Amino acid sequence: MKGSHLLLAATLAALAAPAAAVQGDAEAAKAKLSMCIGCHGIPGYRTSFPDVYAVPKLGGQHSEYLVSALQAYRSGERSHPTMRGIAGGLSEQDMADVAAYYAAGAAATASNPPANDKAQVCAACHGADGNSPTPMFPRIAGQNEDYLYQALQDYKAGRRKNPIMAAQVETLSRKDMQALAAWFSSQQGLFVKR
Repeated sequence: MKGSHLLLAATLAALAAPAAAVQGDAEAAKAKLSMCIGCHGIPGYRTSFPDVYAVPKLGGQHSEYLVSALQAYRSGERSHPTMRGIAGGLSEQDMADVAAYYAAGAAATASNPPANDKAQVCAACHGADGNSPTPMFPRIAGQNEDYLYQALQDYKAGRRKNPIMAAQVETLSRKDMQALAAWFSSQQGLFVKR
């Protein structure tokens, strides 16, 4: 148990360390969005490979989180072949610009108490209603239910490599993951942005 606490502390310290971030330009992103809007700009659009689930809503997401997600796809820390190919062709400036575009216009949020004890654990990073106030943790309120469920399964199976999330999903049952995905998806937050 002590080793997992040290790993968590080291991971949080690394995430909190200031980095020389590239400043994003939402207006410049408009010329770079063609690969994004083909999936993320269509309400109800679903992936077809490797698994079938709704693509994530990006509108209103933290720009810092979007950049880190794109970097994780590019490095292979997240395993999705299409996203890895797309992220691999983006410069750091491209990523920052696209992230700034999607972060603009965040929806107003209401603070609803978590539905159960499992959701309360999630609230420590993702916020009480899934609208994380911390840019390094994603907003998950309003995200597609099946996308959230798929992400939890990917963390549990090691297809997404994040020590914090791996520890959190370790004891979750399939039923727990479905309940969490259903509750967070029902909260007001993320939206489809074209």
